[in-house]
Amino acid sequence: MPAFSAFRSLRYDPARFAPEDVTAPPYDVLSGDDRAALVAKNPHNAVLIDLPTEEDGEDRYAEAGRRLQAWTDEGALALDAAPELTAYRMTTTDDLGQPVATLGVLGALTLSRPDEGEILPHEHTTKKAKSDRLDLLRGTRANLSAIWGLSLARGLSDLLDIDRPPFQSWTDEDGTLHETWRITDADQLAAITEAIGSQPLVIADGHHRYETSLAYRDERRAADGTGGEADATLCYVVELSDEQLTVRPIHRLVAGLAHLDLPDALAALPGSARVGTATADEVADGRVLLRMDELGAIAVVGRDGDAVLVTLDPAAYPDLDDLDSARLAAALALVGPHELTYQHGTDRAQAAVVSGDADWAVLIRPVTVAAIEDNAHSGKRMPPKSTFFYPKPRTGIVFRRLG
Repeated sequence: MPAFSAFRSLRYDPARFAPEDVTAPPYDVLSGDDRAALVAKNPHNAVLIDLPTEEDGEDRYAEAGRRLQAWTDEGALALDAAPELTAYRMTTTDDLGQPVATLGVLGALTLSRPDEGEILPHEHTTKKAKSDRLDLLRGTRANLSAIWGLSLARGLSDLLDIDRPPFQSWTDEDGTLHETWRITDADQLAAITEAIGSQPLVIADGHHRYETSLAYRDERRAADGTGGEADATLCYVVELSDEQLTVRPIHRLVAGLAHLDLPDALAALPGSARVGTATADEVADGRVLLRMDELGAIAVVGRDGDAVLVTLDPAAYPDLDDLDSARLAAALALVGPHELTYQHGTDRAQAAVVSGDADWAVLIRPVTVAAIEDNAHSGKRMPPKSTFFYPKPRTGIVFRRLG
């Protein structure tokens, strides 16, 4: 079973830095303008070490390491006196404006390979360069941003002591409330780590960083004879339950099929049918998702921003998981050669088609938590980009030194 443990975190000095000024969204969702805006907030913002740029020079990864060390030397970052865990809750609204919260815990997860059965990937990944994150690990010798793991341990959330004022609380630029609590009590630490270690853990987000951490661990073992602190990685663990997770869909942008009426082409496949339409306004504000759920349909968005709802009968795809993402991939393969990119948000997917950046957008329904759990127990992987867990943990709440 997975080993999860407390560790001595590097934290920003709370007397000097407000978390809203120094934490950052995940590096892979940030544009150049986003990065500049974060740096403008505070010259100690975590993005400066988590997302070095060519402006930092050819040795930008080593420079990130030097900056991390300089911030530590000057006292901007301080090492915990003893190993701790950090409870972390994010509260926001879902696609339909309803309040939702995710509560989990930050700690050190001992690495293991997927075939060892302790830590399981839940979906296939798309090809993505890993050299950037590996170079950053080499340059900083630190875990800067947490991967996200889903624990099958029932009752984990109840073990997190949050019936007290938070250590830090702030609202980010998207309106999400973030709250953290430091956990130092020995009995609580033992109960939490024992619970997480009692059941397999599923990687929800950060597959590439997890694989990169494995590569770095192997490098350290080859060079030093032991992985040391690199035998583990920083992980945000959340109980796999409806109460703790908000799963949003990742929609598909289709290129190469401009010559087709895609709704008609999909509806002509065995077991498929056109079952309704949605206006551009209904697509833009997300109301289309309610219609899709009612009808069990996907929605194909055209250049005018309107959508046609199409059902893909599961009986026509008996060998596939009961997922829109799986059936759509098979259906599009029958329609003709094409290229896919991925976009969350019905409004953003619609905008890509209206602007001409994509020929079509296909909106899919979110994967249920029950389906994720079934997938975890079966050991099978979902198609790439099937799930979008929201909101995303901030970078900079804690850092974890690797040597």
